[in-house]
Amino acid sequence: MSELTRAPGQGSPMGSTHDEASTGAAVRSMFATVAPRYDLLNHVLSLGFDIAWRRATARALREILKRPGSCVADLCCGTGDLSLYLRRQSAGLVVGADFCRPMLTLARRKAAACGGHIHFLEADALSLPFRDESLDAVTVAFGFRNLANYHRGVEEMRRVLKSGGCLAILEFSRVRGRVFGPIFRFYFRRVLPRLGTWVSGVAGPYRYLPDSVSVFPDQDSLAATIRAARFRNVSYVNFTGGVAALHLGEKA
Repeated sequence: MSELTRAPGQGSPMGSTHDEASTGAAVRSMFATVAPRYDLLNHVLSLGFDIAWRRATARALREILKRPGSCVADLCCGTGDLSLYLRRQSAGLVVGADFCRPMLTLARRKAAACGGHIHFLEADALSLPFRDESLDAVTVAFGFRNLANYHRGVEEMRRVLKSGGCLAILEFSRVRGRVFGPIFRFYFRRVLPRLGTWVSGVAGPYRYLPDSVSVFPDQDSLAATIRAARFRNVSYVNFTGGVAALHLGEKA
């Protein structure tokens, strides 16, 4: 893993500052190593709050999901947790996309075991295999932070959305509060990396997590990025004091 040299707000700090392909390769390799214990670690390290955050994201899109014939893509879907929550409310098609094959393998197994009909495909969020204006909604849960280029990611998501379609980005954000803030930051920077490494047996990913969040745009900055990509009605809601935030925007 390289040092964190990418400029704040530009994209994931992994890989070379001058080569976005290297960032994608590094992220893909990192998630492949933690795939077998990814779900367990998500739930343990977030104290189970990640479950509620994903459910809230699916609820925010319920009006779109319940339309017959709607098509929603869950990008950077990982092992498919959000895809499954979307599927449970959907009267249309849900597609889960990720560029890490081991993650997709687990997502397919999970969906089959739950009886959820989801079409999973291997795809890079910066170069999506969907036609222009073909989707009613696009979601990303804890994957946007890992893109090599945030601005290009938002533009690509806008490209595939229909006019009036919804973008939903659930991501770690800035914790606010004089008491909770310092406590969470100590846990996130000192305890979480050690616990994640101990459970997974892999050091890199859980050292990368707080580093990547520290250079990721805060709530207002990410909202500004979405507006700059010509989305309207952009808003966000904080979860658990700002540990995570759900950003929503409508394609103008």
